[in-house]
Amino acid sequence: MPEVTTTGKTQAELTRLVEDAIRQQPGCETARVPAVHALEVRSGRNWEIPHVILGDSLISDVDRAVMSVQRRLGREFHLTDDHAAETMSDVADAPCPAADES
Repeated sequence: MPEVTTTGKTQAELTRLVEDAIRQQPGCETARVPAVHALEVRSGRNWEIPHVILGDSLISDVDRAVMSVQRRLGREFHLTDDHAAETMSDVADAPCPAADES
C-alpha cells in the first residue's frame, strides 16, 4: 500500500484552515476555533481541535462539524514538528494545580 503524505502547516495556518472549514458547515457560521493543539503521536493526525467557541451555533451542529473537519483535514495536513515540539514543552512546563489534601 502506498504511503500517504500530508502537508505540514504551522499552528496558525492550521487553526485558520480548521476554523474556515467549520464555519462553512451548516449552522456553524458563528463558531470560532481558538487554536489546534499538538498530539504526541508518531504517525497519522498529530493535532486535535480541543475547544470551539459556539457563538450562536448549536452544540450538536458544532460537534458534527468538528468530527467531520478533523477527519477530512487530518488526512490532508499535519502540524509541523518544530511547533509540535514547542507546544509539548509548553505543556510540560505548565504548573500543576496543587492537590487539596483536606
